[in-house]
Amino acid sequence: MTDPRALLDRWRRRGEARSNPIVPPGNVAGRALLTVIAIMTFLASLTLGAVTLVADTAADWQSEIAREVTIQVRPDEGLDMAGALQQIQVIALSTPGVVSASILDDAATSRLLEPWLGEGLDLNELPVPRLVIVGIDERAPPDFAKLRDAVRAGVPQASLDDHRAWVSRLVSMAHATVLIGVAILALVMIATVLTVVFATRGAMTGNRHIIEVLHFVGARGGFIAGEFQRHFLKLGLTGALVGGFCAFLVFLAVGQWTRANQATPEADQINALFGSFAIGWWGYAGTLGLVVLIGVLTAVTSRLTVTSQLAAIDMLSPVDG
Repeated sequence: MTDPRALLDRWRRRGEARSNPIVPPGNVAGRALLTVIAIMTFLASLTLGAVTLVADTAADWQSEIAREVTIQVRPDEGLDMAGALQQIQVIALSTPGVVSASILDDAATSRLLEPWLGEGLDLNELPVPRLVIVGIDERAPPDFAKLRDAVRAGVPQASLDDHRAWVSRLVSMAHATVLIGVAILALVMIATVLTVVFATRGAMTGNRHIIEVLHFVGARGGFIAGEFQRHFLKLGLTGALVGGFCAFLVFLAVGQWTRANQATPEADQINALFGSFAIGWWGYAGTLGLVVLIGVLTAVTSRLTVTSQLAAIDMLSPVDG
């Protein structure tokens, strides 16, 4: 019969401990845990990328308020649309705080309406409002009330839209989306922790006879916990790298698709609402940090679980002096 203390000496020798680990590296539970961690990391990375995208888009929307307003001229019987647009442009440029005023030409207007009304629009046959895009000085914006009155006095069919109500609703929706994304990210992390806890307990149950022998003949809890920690750190990092790499591929594919379809009217509308669908370097860095975090979290969770289980073994089976 094998001497327990000889068994302990064998496990303490590092080289042999690595070749005969307490936790079998290739068992079915380990492969299942790796797959689960990869899926969790993939979902968490997608959530993080979406949160980054929405947050950046919300910041762009808020900046849009400070950079640009629109003057709309509604068609009316007897109205010279070209002359009215020129008059609005002159009024806008003469207002302090306005840095530019450009008339949206027929081609640009048709392009905006193309997703809904199709190609080949004749704006002269349709009662389509025309737009003047007014750029404003962010440091010294104009008096919008005076500009609105001046526009209405010059062309009664014209109205000023500073986009504040529309953009504020979109920004509120974006902030709510960010909060939901953060909550989903937290739930994914909690699910990962619980999965690791159950996997660690399962691994301890499968090797309970070895652990108890090592523990009762004098192996420190830190040594046994360290063996589990190394095993689950490797599993966690491997699974997280697989999931993070898949998320990188999705980000690159979506960004490539967006760039390839920039010339379409549908892409113009999507870009106006959501930007370029590029998460930027912060998004990629956050995903990489998430991979490291999940690997470390897996190892720490495993160590804490083993420590608590060893404490429970001591309570249930005390060793007499």
